[in-house]
Order: sequence, then structure tokens, then C-alpha cells
Amino acid sequence: MTDMIPTLAQALATQGYDSLTPVQEAVTDPDLAGRDLLVSAQTGSGKTVGFGLAIGPTILPEDGRFGPAGRPLALIVAPTRELAMQVKRELTWLYGPAGATLASCVGGMDVRDERRALDRGAHIVVATPGRLRDHITRGNIDLSDTRAVVLDEADEMLDLGFKEDLEFILGEAPETRRTLMFSATVPPMIERLAKDYQTDARRIVTATKESQHADIDYRALTVAQHDADNAIINLLRYYEAPNAIVFANTRAMVTRLTTRLSNRGFAVVALSGELSQTERSHALQAMRDGRARVCVATDVAARGIDLPNLELVIHAELPTNAEILLHRSGRTGRAGRKGVSAMIVPPKMNRRARNLLTWGKLDATWDTPPSADEILAKDEERLLADEIWTTDFTEGETAFAARLLELHAPEKIAAAYLRLYQGRQSAPEDLAPAPAPGEGYKGEKPPRERKETFGPSKWFKVNVGREQKAEARWLLPMLCKAGDITKKEIGAIRIQPEETYVEIAEAAVPGFLRAVGPEMSLENQAKLEQIEGTPQLGGRGPRPSKRDYDTPRDTKHRAPKGNRPTRDDRPVHDRETSAPPPSRQEELPPVDAAPRKPRAKPAPRDHDGAVTKPRSKAVWKDKGEAKSRPAKAPYTSDGPRDDKRGKGKPSGGDKPRGGKSYAPGGKPARDSEGRAPNKGGKPFGKSSGKPGGPGAKPTARASDTSKRFTPPGAKPGGPRKGGGAPPKRSKSGKS
Repeated sequence: MTDMIPTLAQALATQGYDSLTPVQEAVTDPDLAGRDLLVSAQTGSGKTVGFGLAIGPTILPEDGRFGPAGRPLALIVAPTRELAMQVKRELTWLYGPAGATLASCVGGMDVRDERRALDRGAHIVVATPGRLRDHITRGNIDLSDTRAVVLDEADEMLDLGFKEDLEFILGEAPETRRTLMFSATVPPMIERLAKDYQTDARRIVTATKESQHADIDYRALTVAQHDADNAIINLLRYYEAPNAIVFANTRAMVTRLTTRLSNRGFAVVALSGELSQTERSHALQAMRDGRARVCVATDVAARGIDLPNLELVIHAELPTNAEILLHRSGRTGRAGRKGVSAMIVPPKMNRRARNLLTWGKLDATWDTPPSADEILAKDEERLLADEIWTTDFTEGETAFAARLLELHAPEKIAAAYLRLYQGRQSAPEDLAPAPAPGEGYKGEKPPRERKETFGPSKWFKVNVGREQKAEARWLLPMLCKAGDITKKEIGAIRIQPEETYVEIAEAAVPGFLRAVGPEMSLENQAKLEQIEGTPQLGGRGPRPSKRDYDTPRDTKHRAPKGNRPTRDDRPVHDRETSAPPPSRQEELPPVDAAPRKPRAKPAPRDHDGAVTKPRSKAVWKDKGEAKSRPAKAPYTSDGPRDDKRGKGKPSGGDKPRGGKSYAPGGKPARDSEGRAPNKGGKPFGKSSGKPGGPGAKPTARASDTSKRFTPPGAKPGGPRKGGGAPPKRSKSGKS
């Protein structure tokens, strides 16, 4: 510290620093002055003060004091709001004797206040990536004088998706700047970022995972699933830490635990992403002031949060990876202080807990949470070790103590004081027995043992098995219904390939047989048979897949491959000459049975619910390609629509509904011969392209007046347009 800038040395002495941590000594090496650095150090190792000291020679004048503030000389970028505000507090006291002016650009704060602070000038700016990029884009900050850029927790910023923002910020800073990256780990993405935006960077590694967190006592506490919350309460009561953090994975869990602990009398605050920046700042300040002792938080507080008296970290829910576990636990055991990191491990989380400890290369003590008796004993120890016994009392307090001794015995006074002392705390919880420490179920469900409480029983066989897709979910109700019993009288159901064995209580067998009847038949022609003794069941084997059911079942009734007839000798299989295979004789109807009529298709209906006639499609060829077009208008009493002249509305009556044409009298329209339109709903005049085929164009008839036009006012017997003799009247008298 002798070669350090005087103003910085003065600040360290004021804070009580008599020596530097390994990372602080490494980054302040005089040989590294002015070089880019890529520093990997464990959390809680003093990185904030380290990079504050490292950038000192770059931004401070020779006398160690800043001049008037203008454009920023140093830029510190942190991933979260809390970490950015914490960095600002640390640098404020470190650069206080140098006369530094600091400003912050943090999401969730008032943009106008930040803009006014930048306009007044600042020597050092601490920011989060998103808000800083916004200020740069708006022109509120000018980085042309920036000499040093520090990326704190760079790996976390990349994990949070700030890669583009960081590249934008580094691209706006001068190329002559000094770039320092601090990170707990150095993944490949950090290496690529350093290669692109650093020049001849020096790599510094001050700690490894094997040696970090030496001051943290890791404990894995196995609990029953329903006692997880009670275990947290007992842990808080047992340690009585000045500050404790309870980590959860979701905001909903944070809200629930905060409410639960508050109802139990704990001074608790919440910290999650759904809170505003002001609420989050007030929560952390309450922890520092002592107004709150417990903070329930998501992983937003897992990085960089430094609470001086934090002695206990509880993982109410296990993190998803070992890196998060390390950062959570790193909130305690900082700067040489001791701490405890306790994981709540229900049986189903046993394997994950072991994997996290293995991946993080951590050694944990497997145990159970403190019991209620252990907590009460701990309260007595704390009471005996309380500093109050060594203090001096006032005359009034001594006089009142004498009055108490006159009224009550000393033992009674001491017991009353003990009860009052314990009453100020939340009562401990009684926990259910948990799996043995360190054992549990190893992440797997315990093997279920069959309870021998069913009693004497008889076995029955049903002639359906796995090949017939038998399942207990439909066999059980079928047996209960046929035998007039309940599921309590039915024991084991063992499904085999071709049959199923059912265990029925011996007391219920007589009534079961009476209800089933002498035929011993169930639904779907399933047959029931009583057997003697216990069936000898073989291995179950793999359950058939869907592909197995795609193969026809009749293959097992075929003749051997060598005796099969040739293709020419095989008989013709049809309903009249060939009997079905044995496995399907009961399913097919008898040969003499009349063939079933095809099911009629439902008639189409319009939006009013009336039956309509489906549109037909006429096919014609256009340039060698077949196309379809909407059907022409149906036949009406005035005849079909003419392709040349009938493009408008039909001249007779309203438009028909339902696909049939009706004459003005309400009866179906007929032609001049008294015939109804052809079946199938095809109107006259539609040609299918085949002579005489369905919908073929009718031949010309003298009696057909469908295409003749009578001018208004012309007499029936007079000459008509288009020539030809007058039409003959049909027998019905209609033309």
C-alpha cells in the first residue's frame, strides 16, 4: 500500500483496511498499469475495491485529486440494479478524498434525474447495460473522454442477454480506453468478448472452485415434503442471525414465504423482480439498518449483494445449477467472516442436491433441521451468554429488583424472565421424522412394499389378457358390477398375455358367485373361472407397442410357411365362400345375415337450417388442365338458364330453396312431358361429356319450349322469334 495513490490509501485507512485481498494485490501490480485485464475471482473477494484501485492511476491526475466534473472518465457496468448501487456506494467512499463526483444510470430510476446529473458532470458513472444504452442513444452521455471501462460480473450480464448492449457500449467508447473485465467464471462467450474488445489483455486468476467458500459451512438438511416451510422457521430460530437471506426460485414463492414468516413474527422484507427499484432499495436498506432481519429473495439478489452482518443463507428451493448455488452462498462468508449455507432437501430433491454439490465441488454436512428442543436449548445458551449480565444497572432498576425479591422467590423470578425472553421469539415447529441424513431416496421413489393386510382370498381367471388390450381400469368396474362387490373386496389384478388373474376376498366369494351366475360370464362375453391356489405368474415382459397392434392378429392362424398354397391355388376370400378366422368368428355377422345398408350421409343445410342441394362441379379442359367451376343455377319452372341469354335471374318466381325447383303452384317443376328433373340433383343442360350419361344434355324436342322466346303481346298461334312450328300442348294442358 506504500506505492498507492495517497488519496486512495487515505480512504482505505479510514475504512480500516490494513492489508489487501489477493485479487486487490493482483490488479494493483505496477507492472499491469495501463493494461487491459481479464480477472477471474471468487465472489466476496473484494473485486469492487480491486477494480476501483486498478483504474485509479488511469483516471486520477498526478496529485490524486479530480478537477471539475465534466464528461465521465470511468464507466462501470454491472448486471443488476442492486449491484450497481452497491458499486456506487463502495466507490463513493474510496474516491471521496479525491473529490470524485459519481452518477448512476440504473433501470427503474427517474430518467430525468439521471439526465440532469449527467448534464452537471460526473467523473465516474455506474450503470446497468440497458439504461446506459438508452442514455447513449438519446445523446444524454458523451463517452469521448472515457479512459477506463469496467465490466463487473461480465458472465452474468451475458447470461441475462446483454451481449448486444455490451457490444454497443464498447463500440461507442474510445478505442484508446482501458477495458477491465471481472467475472467469477470465464466461459467461452467471455473469452470471445475479450478477444474482440480488449487489446493484449492480461489474464488473472486468484481463486478456483476447489478453494473458494472456505469460510462457509454447507449443510444439506433432509426434511419431509410437508415440513419444508417449518424447517426454514426452525433454522431462523436456531441461528438467530442478524441478517439472513431465504432464496426461492419464483416470485410467487417469495410472496408466500414472506407472508408466512411475517405472520410468525419475523422482521422480513421481500426482494424480487416485480418490485420497483425504490422498493428494492428500501428493502436492502432495512436489512442494513437492522429494521429487518430476514430477506426472502429470488436470484436477483444472488449477485453482488453485500450485507455486513449476513450470516445465514437458506435455499428454500434448490437452484438449477451449481453456479447459482455458489453465487447464492457467496452472500455470506465474505471478507473473512463465517457463514452458513443451508439447503432444504425434500426426498424428491435428494439427487439434485447431491449433483449440485458434486458439480460445485463442495463438501456439505448432511443432517436434519433443528428440532424444537434443540432451539429451546439454544435460547437458554444465548440467554446465559447475553451481555446484559456484565452491565451495570441503575439505582431504579436495583430498587425494583429488590421489590421483586420481596414479592416472589428468586426461582420464580428467573423462570418468569426466561418465559418473557422466549416469548419475544417465534415458537419453534415440531417436525415429522425425515429420511436418514445423507441417505434419503437418492432422487428415486422408494420401492413400494405390498401390504399383507388383504387377508384370505380366492383367485379367479378371466379369459382376456394383454393381447386383448385388457386394463385394470375397466376390468375393476366390470367385476364390481357383475359380482355386486366393491373395490375393497378385490385385491391384486395380474394381467397376462392371454388371461388375467383377479384376487377376491374369501368372505366375498359366495356373494360374488351368486351375482355372477352359473354361466360365469361377464360383459363383452368375457368368461370367468375360479382356480385353486395361487397362480404361478411368469415375467410380464414388455408391453406391446402400437406397431405390434398394426400387424393383423390372423397371422397366427396361418399354415406353416412351407405348406402354404401358391398364389394361384389360394381360395378366393369373400363373405360367402370363406369363413373368417377363429379369432374373429364372434365379431363378424353370420353368413346368411342380410348385408347392412350403407349409412346415409346427412343432408347439407344452409344457415337457416333448411336442406340444400350440394353444388355440382362441371369439368372442362382449359389448355390441357382440368379445372372446376361452380355449378349452374338449378332448373326452374321457366326452364334451365341459357348459357347465352340466361345469365341473369330466372324469369319465373323466387329463387328455389333446398336444391329442388318449384313451380309457382308449389309443386316440383316438370318438363313439357310431365317428367321430374333427373335424379342426383343435376339440372337439365349439364353435360358430363358422355352421350347418354348422367346429366347429359337432352335432345331437342318439338314439345320442349324451354329455349323459345315469346315476344310480349304476340299471339300463341302467330309467328315466333327463332322460327319453328308452335309447340304442342301436353296431356296435362301445360306447355
